[in-house]
Amino acid sequence: MRETGKRNPDCGIDVMGLGGAAAAHYNLGEADLYEEALKRGEARLTAHGALVALTGQHTGRSAKDKFVVRDATTEPAIWWDNNKPISPEHFETLLADFRKHVGGRELFVQDLDGGADPDNRLRTRVVTEYAWHSLFIRNLLIRPERSTLDGFTPQLTIIDLPSFRADPARHGTRSETVIAVDLDRMIVLIGGTSYAGEMKKSVFTVLNYLLPERGVMPMHCSANVGPDGDAAVFFGLSGTGKTTLSADPRRTLIGDDEHGWGEDGIFNFEGGCYAKTIRLSAAAEPEIFATTRRFGTVLENVILDEDRVPDFDDASLTENTRCAYPLSFIPNASETGRAGHPTNIIMLTADAFGVLPPIARLTPAQAMYHFLSGYTAKVAGTEKGVTEPEATFSTCFGAPFMPRHPSEYGNLLRELIARHGVNCWLVNTGWTGGAYGTGSRMPIKATRALLTAALDGSLAEASFRTDPNFGFEVPLAAAGVDATILDPRATWADPVAYDRQAARLVGMFIDNFAKFESHVDAGVRGAAPQVQQAAE
Repeated sequence: MRETGKRNPDCGIDVMGLGGAAAAHYNLGEADLYEEALKRGEARLTAHGALVALTGQHTGRSAKDKFVVRDATTEPAIWWDNNKPISPEHFETLLADFRKHVGGRELFVQDLDGGADPDNRLRTRVVTEYAWHSLFIRNLLIRPERSTLDGFTPQLTIIDLPSFRADPARHGTRSETVIAVDLDRMIVLIGGTSYAGEMKKSVFTVLNYLLPERGVMPMHCSANVGPDGDAAVFFGLSGTGKTTLSADPRRTLIGDDEHGWGEDGIFNFEGGCYAKTIRLSAAAEPEIFATTRRFGTVLENVILDEDRVPDFDDASLTENTRCAYPLSFIPNASETGRAGHPTNIIMLTADAFGVLPPIARLTPAQAMYHFLSGYTAKVAGTEKGVTEPEATFSTCFGAPFMPRHPSEYGNLLRELIARHGVNCWLVNTGWTGGAYGTGSRMPIKATRALLTAALDGSLAEASFRTDPNFGFEVPLAAAGVDATILDPRATWADPVAYDRQAARLVGMFIDNFAKFESHVDAGVRGAAPQVQQAAE
């Protein structure tokens, strides 16, 4: 096997049984990976110098094809209601077939870190079949100093082979696509999909397994910090504004997707951003838009016009168009990826039912309730088969990546909130004046004004009312915001219709939370919403 690039000579990919490959290229930089991706026909150049790749039939994660090895170590630790098991025997067969599949192929290897905190980082080696995948993960994880690579020894190894096809009868999989995680040997195998996000979420999954035992809270969130050191964490599912709202020119961006909260404060798991680009504009999101015109950025499933200019309004391949770029491409990004303990926690939801207020203050018990609920809503047109608003509850705002039971994460979060006196807010970036189809999307200007007031402390001084259905506190007024929008019932043309919709959403919350009731205390159970008569 021919080997090139900076690497640890005593720890090549042959250690993982991949010595049958024709070549292994270690830790190539952007220019080399561009050349390889273009030469191999994996990607195209845009008019502005970014690289654009198409991922074929898989334009998002294949959650139903993800498996965790069920063995003596993981049996008592994993939340099996949420994670699909694969036997050690099936994984061993899969690994052997991956090793055979690399025979005669050129592979690309990146040695990277998951975690900006040296005490909690995960040394990660990613072996890919595609050059553009190697650039993608190089953008998304943290690059160690190049001078240290000759001593790099991975703790986690990810092998990503899109051309591999799993055999359900032989490998115990559901289809030809597989994401298999062995948490004992720290190996992840990805096959049958070209969607690059599987790699980054595999690192997140492993950190979500490892860190709680150390008292470190892993979080699916973005984070930023103000000039006075006041850090803020933004929990939220895809489409709720996690990336957009944390990219605030007045605050330093820590990261846009995955963080830990430990003894010394918060730290980014990643060294880059993976932002949605559908309907991206320079006017609404100038910082993110600018990255799409940079050499080194990877665009996924973005359509180019005849002049190779990206058309971000074209969703013909998918609504889930993305760009992956180093954090350094954002002008006000943190150089360390670390900050102190958060002053504020923001839980984002896109409520397509038009029920929730644009912002509400939560008690610690309410914060744990909404964290475990992880509510947002899908809307018509964003997914096949969705014809009207559909509630989605993804516990901990990231159920697909949570190996442990949600109560472990929820109790750890509640303890940290109490210990550090953190203010907690629920922010609705969804609909107002009616449900999706009748109402309108929450004005981003109002959302930003309310967030600014929450983060600078001025909103805490406002007068509040108690929401009759959800029990949280809602401000009566805020500078620069039309007071009417703060009372969602008042924005509806038919208040009685609002009451019916509110009762329906409350019922969904209660039904969803039933599975957690035996795992939480009376305080959290008491934070549940209740169907009540709306205030006059």
